[in-house]
Amino acid sequence: MEQQYKIENNGSFVLKHIFECGQCFRWNEELDGSYTGVFKNNVLNVKEQNHQIIFDGICDGDIKEIVTKYFDLDRDYDDIKNKLSKIDEPLKNSIDYGSGIRLLNQDLWETTISFIISANNNIPRIKGIIERMAKKYGNKIEWRGNEYYTFPTPEQLSKASVEDLRALGLGFRDKRIYDTTKLVISKQMDLEKLKQETDSRKIKETLLTLPGVGPKVADCIMLFSTLKCLDVFPVDVWVRRVMNELYFKLPDETKLKRDQIEKLATEKYGDLAGLAQQYLFYWKREA
Repeated sequence: MEQQYKIENNGSFVLKHIFECGQCFRWNEELDGSYTGVFKNNVLNVKEQNHQIIFDGICDGDIKEIVTKYFDLDRDYDDIKNKLSKIDEPLKNSIDYGSGIRLLNQDLWETTISFIISANNNIPRIKGIIERMAKKYGNKIEWRGNEYYTFPTPEQLSKASVEDLRALGLGFRDKRIYDTTKLVISKQMDLEKLKQETDSRKIKETLLTLPGVGPKVADCIMLFSTLKCLDVFPVDVWVRRVMNELYFKLPDETKLKRDQIEKLATEKYGDLAGLAQQYLFYWKREA
């Protein structure tokens, strides 16, 4: 059933900042500047109009509850930005640039598979692979004359062989996706149990046992999924670059080690390191 929900925009909700900051792969910009995306069994269009954010779409439940949880609307981002802005001028500048970033509460299973796919990959290619995967193994939802496909469940994806996955364009990641799916299906990797864990270190140790999950992918899963571990600090080429330019100033940024960056991030940003990372990443990549 089609539903609509509106909220007043206080400035901590900017579509481009949310959907183009590297945290999600199933949201696409429309010609009118709105974004349409698929998550779980929902298809939503989100647009800004007259200082309001308008959510339209087909939802598997009450749209207000779904939107509030998915878009992290109960978290006070103004308070977070105020706290982080006091740390230093560079972080304040990055927050001013990406002031509308919000961290999405994405399905843990989908986020895990999506970020395994993301390793050594680019966003257009990642999005293409995920769309092909959803179209082949997910469920079809029709809305406003268009067809959308849900991300396949572990059971649905378990029907794919390594060869089937390779045909989607996964390359060397095919076996990793296949093996991870089998681990989840067999409960050797119990995602429901993982959701109950509150210790970030234990969560990371568990995720690192999955094929294709290294430190950066684990951190992304922890930050961008419903796990929402805000104390992690994913390090990629952009984050290494901005941290080196701002703080370490090594002649060769590739010499800067992940543990050095993580140690400084923990010292400076504490339990809000993940949000600081998003502001710095978006600022460095987009500005």
